[in-house]
Amino acid sequence: MSKRVGLYPGTFDPLTLGHVDIVERAVKLVDELVIGVAINRDKGPLFTLEERVEIVETEMKRISGESGVVINVMPFEGLLMSFAEKIGAQMIVRGLRAVADFEYEYQMVAMNQALNDDIETVFLMADPRYQAIASRLVKEIARLGGDINNFLPVEVAEKLRKKYADG
Repeated sequence: MSKRVGLYPGTFDPLTLGHVDIVERAVKLVDELVIGVAINRDKGPLFTLEERVEIVETEMKRISGESGVVINVMPFEGLLMSFAEKIGAQMIVRGLRAVADFEYEYQMVAMNQALNDDIETVFLMADPRYQAIASRLVKEIARLGGDINNFLPVEVAEKLRKKYADG
């Protein structure tokens, strides 16, 4: 039987507890998980690509150690399906928080299947504790001096506060 490789793509600006929850459940489905950190210049991320990759790598070490699943963190730019093909992924893992997420993701699945129908998309529903967490909103709360501790891993929260303190 061939190795099951999953791809969990995202901007991860910053990595939230919701992202971590999806990874913790995705590793139950695959032998190897690639976290694809999108360059996505259009979104104008707060953290540099290098910072986002380092943050994700640091947080994934624990999950990989506990699960025994190899987790690789790789930056990518361009078509998701091209990247998935390049790394040999059989599935794309996506997290869903709300109906609005589903509508967007449903369109993406149709387009991705038109590009390569051998790669499946698997949706994992966000844990109810994390359904409201969105990186965009967490950054806004941090920028305004609010408490972000319930939304981010400890070290990520520290990095985000420092990012706004340094201006």
